[in-house]
Amino acid sequence: MSSDSIFKRVIDRIVYKRSIGFGLEYVGLTTLRFPRIMALAVLAFSILALWQVPRANVDGDLLRVYAHSGRHYDAYEKLSQTFGTFENDIYVLVNSPRLVDPEIIEQVRNLAFDLELSDYAVGTMSPFTLRKPDGSGGSVPAVPEGMQTGDEVAFALMDLQQNDPMMRNLITPDLDGVVLILFPNQDMVRADGAKAMIDNLRATIAPYQGGELSIEITGPPVWTSEMLNAAVDDQIKFTIYGFGLGALIALFALRSLPGAILVATTPFIAVMWSIGTILMLFGSFSFLTIIVTTLVLVMAFAESMFFVFNWLAYWRDGMEPHKAVDATLKLVGPATSLTTLTTIVAFASLYFSPGQGVQEFALAGIAGCVIMFLCLMTVMPLLLKAALRLGFKLPKAPNFALNAPVPAALALATRFGRPIAVLAIVLTIALMIPAWLIQPRFSFEDYMTKDSSALMAAESIDQGVGGVAPIYVQVPLKEMDPNVGPEDFETIRKVHDIVESELGENKVISAASLTNYTESGFTREEVFNAVGPFMRKRFVTDDGGQALVTGFMPTIVESQALKDTVARIESRIAAEGIGEVEVGGFRVLTTFATDDIVTSLQISLATSIVLNLVLIGLAFGSWRVGLVSAIPNMFPILGTIAWLWFSHGGLQLTTMLALTIAFGVAVNDTIHMLSHYVHGRREEHRAHIDSVRHTMSRIGGAIVATTVILCAGTIIVAFSDLPQVALFGTLFVLSLVLALVGDLFILPALLVAGGAFFDTLSRLKVQTADHVATPDDPTGDTSTGRPGTTSM
Repeated sequence: MSSDSIFKRVIDRIVYKRSIGFGLEYVGLTTLRFPRIMALAVLAFSILALWQVPRANVDGDLLRVYAHSGRHYDAYEKLSQTFGTFENDIYVLVNSPRLVDPEIIEQVRNLAFDLELSDYAVGTMSPFTLRKPDGSGGSVPAVPEGMQTGDEVAFALMDLQQNDPMMRNLITPDLDGVVLILFPNQDMVRADGAKAMIDNLRATIAPYQGGELSIEITGPPVWTSEMLNAAVDDQIKFTIYGFGLGALIALFALRSLPGAILVATTPFIAVMWSIGTILMLFGSFSFLTIIVTTLVLVMAFAESMFFVFNWLAYWRDGMEPHKAVDATLKLVGPATSLTTLTTIVAFASLYFSPGQGVQEFALAGIAGCVIMFLCLMTVMPLLLKAALRLGFKLPKAPNFALNAPVPAALALATRFGRPIAVLAIVLTIALMIPAWLIQPRFSFEDYMTKDSSALMAAESIDQGVGGVAPIYVQVPLKEMDPNVGPEDFETIRKVHDIVESELGENKVISAASLTNYTESGFTREEVFNAVGPFMRKRFVTDDGGQALVTGFMPTIVESQALKDTVARIESRIAAEGIGEVEVGGFRVLTTFATDDIVTSLQISLATSIVLNLVLIGLAFGSWRVGLVSAIPNMFPILGTIAWLWFSHGGLQLTTMLALTIAFGVAVNDTIHMLSHYVHGRREEHRAHIDSVRHTMSRIGGAIVATTVILCAGTIIVAFSDLPQVALFGTLFVLSLVLALVGDLFILPALLVAGGAFFDTLSRLKVQTADHVATPDDPTGDTSTGRPGTTSM
């Protein structure tokens, strides 16, 4: 048979005879037809993917998640370009009960100077680098060298703590701690990585650590480094544990080591392919895309189980094993194609939400689904054929435990189908209430690693000096004076006072906070010159067109409290008649952008549900099938949202990602069940109830096994050191467990209760796949009569 004739038959099949997989299963049928060519293609792509693996890395930039997410990101980017920000700075917290001892303060001074000399520093800010105007056009150290007594040290530090606007947040009131701020050289950090910089700083600090000094480092680069390390550890753990657990469950289910190896090989190759593909597309993983490989692993395991279960069932029914491979591909292939499409729709719906991170996650997920499908349609049939040639023997019947819930579910459906169906519909509708009431929520703490030493150091700073997390107010100026003219100064002062009244006394710095020096007779130009060009830029631009007012908050603050604070600041500034003011900062960006992204993701989830239900209806050629699939698939998602709401959780970024992808994955079991049910009605001409019973007995155990694999593989994610990733795993597993309830108990009850509603299914003949000749079956015949009903 020529390739042209095969292509024509494929097109005819899709157009005229409708496949529930929309003809995508012909990738697998091509594998059966041309095994050697497809094997070479598999080998070539495997080499290409493995070639990428050594350069696997995780980009720890949290800003990547929010990039291009809307006006809040644009404002933050503009702010960073205009003034620079404190978000890349590293804070060194130095504590000592004898800090005012002259010998101890000199040790801290030496540490500050060593940090300033670091190759990774472009500057530092501390009591030791600050200089005061000397009245003759020069400046002197704010903390004099060579002090002889504790009283001298205490007086110098107390004077700065009470009077200098920049030192108020860097010296604790009881004078037992100071904060040294290092401004990293961003070019070197980009070249060498944050980890190299942090290791260098820790080496610099090490000689001073211990004894009278306790030193900790914190700040966004340290937090990001901790998140990066946790993400890399997660990737290794998720892959190894997920693969191991999947293989063990397959061994338990099949009671055959060779069978378990057959099930596990395809997911392993799918993960390697997906890692290589994501690296080729994006160059690195992010905190979100790293989850995709775990999803590919567990989804590939689930589909492999369906494939092997059906193959062994045909073989046990008496079909020749090579023909059983062909028959399985023709039965399961279309359903696998449709499940892949529904999962792709779920990922694709995310792409239209704002934020580079979410869009990359969507594209990586789509690529992972395509890779997984191609792997199943090529590697799996090739493996099974190869295993038979190597002497693979039919294993014992699958473990009885897998089928244990099936008889009970079938008995409930046949005896109480209508009450269960009505209850499921009412409960699903009721669960829409929490889904309507739940609100978006953002917590910076949720992005930090559990037991983070950097976070604990930040909290220590919060307790000591009230916080160093910045919030910025960008103020337009009229006089265009680099040294700030009187009218512009008054504008800055008004904004300064408003922000200070919201954040607390001495928690704001700006050009208006330098009055301690100007009132002593120094000009603003002298003061600005004394602080140096690096710090000057954090007060006013070189052209005098923009000023910056910086307030400091605790590191950990509730998102709603922050939103309320920002709203009050904006309202009060507007009431003063000051226009074109922008309130920004990384905390403002993440809080407000998360709200925008989550709202958009809610729309994406709703869109995914509607599109997938329509897709199912189109695939089966029956709106009735699409309608009956709605309840068992909406129930787990709404149930998970209800659990979040009752546990006082909120909708977060990873919450919506988990729910959307969980829906796309959970619907897979529904499709396989409906595929077998419809196949029984249309192809085997079974009666309605008989088809329900046959479907349950045939694949009920496989649905249990695949759910166990999906849950076992994903539950590992719930133990991540990153709370957001752990939340993703928890919600994903909960959704899958509820989906199992929907597929085993709700869907059969709906089918049984439907009765006459589904009578038309037996009148519309839609086959699952064409008979294509293969090297093992030149005639293309896979018939052995109606497949038997032997329980799996």
